[in-house]
Order: sequence, then structure tokens, then C-alpha cells
Amino acid sequence: MRHETLTGVAKSGVDWKAVGYLVSIVSVFFLGAIAWPKPGDPAWHLPALVIGMATSVIGMGFRYKAHLDQKREIRRTENEAERANGRKR
Repeated sequence: MRHETLTGVAKSGVDWKAVGYLVSIVSVFFLGAIAWPKPGDPAWHLPALVIGMATSVIGMGFRYKAHLDQKREIRRTENEAERANGRKR
């Protein structure tokens, strides 16, 4: 069995996924502002719009939390691998 050193991707310092989620959240509010019910619209339009906007933002929050959890797990696994490689030498 060969033992090879794995090299990681250089870290840029900017979490582009976070930026993407923030842009998506801002877009939800802009689209919600355009879709805001007019005085003659049915009464159910406003609650439906607010619930739709809220669930979209909450969903993006959950996805970003999953992204952070995945990054944390990768770092933990990399650290364990480095410690294991250090003991084998």
C-alpha cells in the first residue's frame, strides 16, 4: 500500500457560499417587494407571500449551516489524518 500526502486547495479567506446565500436572501426581499399585494388583491396573498419569503430565507440558513458542518467535519478528518501520519513515521 502506498502512502501519499494529500494537498488541499489554498484557502482564499472568502466564504463564497456564504456570499451566495446572502445575495439569495437579499433577492428574496427584492422579489417580495415587487410581489407585495395591492389593495384589491385577495386577503390570502399577503400571508402566502410572507410565508414563502420566510421559508426561503430559513431554507438558505439551513443549507449554509450544513455547509459549515461539512467544512468542520473535513477539517476534523484532515487533522486526524495528520496525527495518524505523524505517529506512523
